[in-house]
Amino acid sequence: MKTSAPVRITLRTVALGYLGLLLAVPIALILWRTFEPGFGVFWDSIRTPAAISALNLSLLIVAIVVPLNVVFGVVTALALVRGRFRGRGLLQAVVDLPFAVSPVVVGVSLIMLWGAGGWFGGIESTGFKVIFGLPGMVLATAFVTLPFVVREVEPVLHEIGTEQEQAAATLGATGWQTFWRITLPAIRWGLTYGVVLTVARALGEFGAVIMVSSGFPGVSQTLTLLVHSRYIDDHNTHGAYAAATLLMGLALVTLLLMTALHGKRLGAKKAARTKDDA
Repeated sequence: MKTSAPVRITLRTVALGYLGLLLAVPIALILWRTFEPGFGVFWDSIRTPAAISALNLSLLIVAIVVPLNVVFGVVTALALVRGRFRGRGLLQAVVDLPFAVSPVVVGVSLIMLWGAGGWFGGIESTGFKVIFGLPGMVLATAFVTLPFVVREVEPVLHEIGTEQEQAAATLGATGWQTFWRITLPAIRWGLTYGVVLTVARALGEFGAVIMVSSGFPGVSQTLTLLVHSRYIDDHNTHGAYAAATLLMGLALVTLLLMTALHGKRLGAKKAARTKDDA
């Protein structure tokens, strides 16, 4: 659809104004409040034991959740694309469930399942604490980040088809050899993109994690919980802004990585089309 120049300018102005009001102004305000007292104060705020522990815990949760979602995401995407089985539509809906359910509801559900008096609450009698501990926080983060790898790998599997896999099978390759040498290289960009999205979402998760965390500083506080605690409980406004800026910096690095990967992904597609045309 062709549009006139005034309409295009109006649409761009509205879009940029909306993004500026929604994103740029709040981010600029946080940065201004963070560095207003000076960089040294900011540096001291993110070097406290509580801040270092929160950063380490956030990265630890990411390090556990990403491999889990990679394995689950690839297996589920292969089942949805390559498989024909009863309940496939239900599985499609379940994968998207974290997009529809509030993270707070996820946290409450985990408490009902794994907390004292829950269906699996008896596990606490063995000394293995799920709720208000690291396992509960990992479960909550894994749930809310579950769809990203699946939804990035699935369209790539549709796009590459099954011809190369069938040819490999005809030549005597085992299922694992076909996956490792044919399927995995073909889906690498989609998989990588899904991992980056998972990392970004896991770092910023708050609603589900706060429900299953004890919230003790230096013990079970992620960076998002540290921001909340400093701002609401401690009334340490500058400390909260400093932690938020640290979290925002990690998200920005992830975003830049995602943008770079997207460019490489498009370049790889273009090179493949050129090779096919030749």
